[in-house]
Amino acid sequence: MTIRTIDSPADLQRYEAWLQSHPHNSLWQSLGWKNYQEALGRDTRLYIAEENNQIEASALVIIDRTAFGLSTWDIPRGPLWNGNFESAAKLLERIMEDAKKDKCMTLYFSPAESLKADSWKLKASSRHEQPSATRILDLTLSEEEILAQMHPKGRYNIHVAEKHNVTVAQSSDAGAFHALLTSTAARDHFTVGPKHQYETFLKHVPGAFLLLASDGSSPIAGLLGVLYGHTGIYYYGASSYEHRALMAPFALQWAAMRHCKAAGCRSYDLLGIAPADAAPDHPWQGVSSFKAKFGGQVVVYPPEQQIILRRGAKALLTAKRKLLG
Repeated sequence: MTIRTIDSPADLQRYEAWLQSHPHNSLWQSLGWKNYQEALGRDTRLYIAEENNQIEASALVIIDRTAFGLSTWDIPRGPLWNGNFESAAKLLERIMEDAKKDKCMTLYFSPAESLKADSWKLKASSRHEQPSATRILDLTLSEEEILAQMHPKGRYNIHVAEKHNVTVAQSSDAGAFHALLTSTAARDHFTVGPKHQYETFLKHVPGAFLLLASDGSSPIAGLLGVLYGHTGIYYYGASSYEHRALMAPFALQWAAMRHCKAAGCRSYDLLGIAPADAAPDHPWQGVSSFKAKFGGQVVVYPPEQQIILRRGAKALLTAKRKLLG
């Protein structure tokens, strides 16, 4: 079995065909996601394990560099393998070797199926970058059926937004969305990236779209989503607290579902809820009740795992960040 990194057009074309045929094909292992991360200034590496010129396993690695020449390596919703875990195990062994040479502190991965890795020192990650549970709606239903399967409060709030003449339109104004997001983050205590991150998302993630809700005078809520294959994905949301009574986030979600359905999507992923057994302070708890109002089916993934490669360096950097903020 041969394990190597790839970047030639011919190899990337082969990889794309492999990915599209894989049952766990996802946005986060796609070439579009690779290009987006590179546009943000991050390094990427795309590994394949192949035998007899057939890809048996793969992993898109996102490399985030930090102080002192250290790095973290992330394989979001990967690695992927063809059912024979041995190929994925060999692939990860090679990735770990390369990561150590790159002063990698921690290797993260979150495949859609569990790793059988008894020989590795796996540890549950506390990052929650990739959710371990989500809600997915069936867009093959009619609009009436999609509304009918929602929680009554979800349907009611959509009607409240309509009653208050909240309008939703597609937009390219990432600045307006970022302003709303900054306000939401201050209220709900989460971190927001710089404006160029969302501009880059819209420009470089294939299928990305922005919807803004307005009360007739200015944007009061926004939703950044992605069309990927036959799935629509809700990625970021923001809203004005001042206009909370207008229920604009509900109008946005309904508009996003209709937008994705019209584009040929068969499902709509609300992207992240707290698992049923999660602690009260789980970072996804706050949005879980909101998303539950749209119905859908709960889908559970294995939790994100990590392998710590430089324990001392990781501890020192964590201490430094706690001290300096």
